Amino acid sequence: MTTLTPLSLFVQNPPKIDVLIVGAGPSGLTVAQEMSGQGLNIVVLESAGLLETPETADLCRVDHDGDLRSAASLSKRREFHGESTAYWDPDVQRYGVRCRVIGGSTISWAGKSATFDETDFSERPWVPLSGWPISRTELMPYLDRAADILNLGPNVYDETFWDVAGRKAPEPEIDEARLKPFFWQFARSRVDPMDIYRSGPEFLEKQRGDVTIVTDATVLRVLTDPTGSVVRGVEAASIDGAKHELSAETCILAASAVENARLLLLSRDAKPQGLGNDHDQVGRYLMDHPGAHVASFPEKDLKPIKKRFSFYGLSHNGRTLMYMPGLSMSPELQKEQEQLNCAVYFMMERAEDNPFDALKRLLKRQSDQPLADIKNIIANAGIVGAGVAQKALQSGVVPRRVKQWVSNAAILISPNFVVEEFETRGIPHKLTGVAIHAITEQPPRAENRVTLSDQTDRFGAPLPKVAWEIGDAPRKALAGIARLVADELEASGLPRPALADWVQNDRPEDAVIIDMAHTLGTTRMSLDPATGVVDSDCQVHGTTGLFVAGGSVFPTSGHANPTLMMMGVAVRLADHLKSRRAANTSEAA
Repeated sequence: MTTLTPLSLFVQNPPKIDVLIVGAGPSGLTVAQEMSGQGLNIVVLESAGLLETPETADLCRVDHDGDLRSAASLSKRREFHGESTAYWDPDVQRYGVRCRVIGGSTISWAGKSATFDETDFSERPWVPLSGWPISRTELMPYLDRAADILNLGPNVYDETFWDVAGRKAPEPEIDEARLKPFFWQFARSRVDPMDIYRSGPEFLEKQRGDVTIVTDATVLRVLTDPTGSVVRGVEAASIDGAKHELSAETCILAASAVENARLLLLSRDAKPQGLGNDHDQVGRYLMDHPGAHVASFPEKDLKPIKKRFSFYGLSHNGRTLMYMPGLSMSPELQKEQEQLNCAVYFMMERAEDNPFDALKRLLKRQSDQPLADIKNIIANAGIVGAGVAQKALQSGVVPRRVKQWVSNAAILISPNFVVEEFETRGIPHKLTGVAIHAITEQPPRAENRVTLSDQTDRFGAPLPKVAWEIGDAPRKALAGIARLVADELEASGLPRPALADWVQNDRPEDAVIIDMAHTLGTTRMSLDPATGVVDSDCQVHGTTGLFVAGGSVFPTSGHANPTLMMMGVAVRLADHLKSRRAANTSEAA
């Protein structure tokens, strides 16, 4: 089975390491899973273990200079990211949400998954540095394998969904020359059918005797030969500060877009500017997915909008999957208007006077208005009863098979019920309207970057300093798709939403936009070392045997949630490493 060993014990009798992976998040564990079974000794280094701790969470501290310092953005970040994990602290993580734990940030995500469009891989004159050195067609087989790891269904995210699902497109029709259907699906756990996919528990569920996860192992720098051209291992430290060198001829950095760049910059023994940084590219082109609330419908319009943009269940190979519909700006219109790739999705708005909260206040004798709370509960008895039933189903008393059956049936019969289960953590709320949220790609800009701060962490290493500005183009895209959606919904016969004030008044500078914790770029993939950090096989330019996995290698960001894409690139990297090893073995023979 997969072995978990603290660094202090592992270094007492360290084995020969064939593949050393830094980071036990979804990308690192995907590489380990895909390379397992090849007769290799694979070691994954992770700062924490099965659980986060305050000490390891503090290692995610960043210095920040950019667009996330206003009172409005700080408040929204607390609201949006505040319940991500038990230890997320906006004063520690002033940018992003990173989790030092086996499974990485999948302990805090919503499971939302999609692939990038063909547009995202293309060179577009109005998007500087756009275009990938690999094509979507080339990447798709790896994305299909990643979808299987994530327990997802078919990778269909456009109008082809209707054919795959065997459904007729809903009415009224919306002009697809301007707005195209876009879908997301949700990764479901195999370990707990009532939960979403979490990389750590899913990986540990299967026995892998050739993989060792070394816990309490924070990597401080990458070690190379004196020229910096060949990797030879890493230096890692346990939380008590004890430092150890681990040797390996193949190392993969899979520690997040912030930390991957930081580690390359910290590795200055052979190259004063850091590894892969001969052209000052490491840390640059930091991207996220700027997102904002752009419009809303009142309660009276809830029924037609909820019906038109309902979630869909899909049966595939004995599994039941759930797809969420949205709308994206058509590629033709993007080109015509020189807009970024962006999309909208529809979220039910819930009442603040939640009857379940009223029940909890009464049970704890903490109600300031007991008569009002009792009246609320009586008026919404069905909601309270549903919440009690859902909590019972989530308990450990119910067998996994029963949970699986109930979950599959619920998705097929009423996928929107399941959505509320995820969004409300099993506590139903009254619906009061529909909010439209928009999300957009962010162009790669050299000024958005990760550098080294003057502040240091507990090991004396410089903190990462994040400079992140949203920029004018994303604000323009969010406002543009908001107006487009309002016009096209009205033209189709659906109610017209009320645009957010900042959109209605044409004041994009007033929009409160935050990072969506979709941190990308910083070690971008490029055929030319002058414009990137890794080549098309994810090897660091100029350092043989040193590779990077994760969203940090993305040349552009798309608008889709990136985990599926990250894992697809990781599957491709694993295949490259296996082919490379086979070729070396053949040459040696």
